[in-house]
Amino acid sequence: MQVAENTLKTALKSGRVQHGLWLTSGSAVLAEIAGQAGFDWCLIDGEHGPNTLTEMLPQLQALALTGTQAVVRITNADVWMVKQVLDLGCQTVLVPMVDDAAKAEEMARAMRYPPDGIRGMGAVLARASGFGSIADYPHAANAQMCLLVQAESAKAVENIDAIAAVDGVDGVFVGPADLSADMGYPGQPDHPEVEKAIDHLIARTTKAGKIAGIITFDERRFAEYAKKGVTFLGVGGDLAILNSALRGLAGRVS
Repeated sequence: MQVAENTLKTALKSGRVQHGLWLTSGSAVLAEIAGQAGFDWCLIDGEHGPNTLTEMLPQLQALALTGTQAVVRITNADVWMVKQVLDLGCQTVLVPMVDDAAKAEEMARAMRYPPDGIRGMGAVLARASGFGSIADYPHAANAQMCLLVQAESAKAVENIDAIAAVDGVDGVFVGPADLSADMGYPGQPDHPEVEKAIDHLIARTTKAGKIAGIITFDERRFAEYAKKGVTFLGVGGDLAILNSALRGLAGRVS
């Protein structure tokens, strides 16, 4: 066996827009349905969903059967969390609340084996290496890892050039909700000052030659963000879509 190519990373690095869905339900069944629906990627959310490692594993297995690329957002910017989701077999990781280059560098090193990083060597026992079936996994895995760090604070806006310049950071993802709250406009991600900050983050990220990402549930903005240079584009969430569909159906029959 060989280390699988991270086709999501390949597509993003080539500048192709990749559309994805947030998975917050903790359900492998919904992950499988989402994977079969035709999204380029699905993100298992460990920050705002009931997704422990135990819940993540069957979702990763379900997505693997569909061909849709899996992304995991860990709960916090901690090295041990990166280690665990990589050993589960995830190749693309989104790290929340990265405010400066020092934290970005730490996360980049956590994603890679020595001498390029500090990833622990125990994957021979894990799903990532096919439970030891990929003999050269520690030598071949680094090139397929993809790190996206989340800029969602005024401090991150100030530090965006340094964050985007970090070797090993493949892209910067803008978190509009937390960014608006940190800037003093909670619940107003479309406030002009927040929009200005978002545009700045995207522009500086793409200028650095890195992947720019964002999520929006507003279909009218998909093409707008793509035009601005966003290629990692979240377009919805499993529970938001399910909630809307169920309420719509109930309303039509009541």
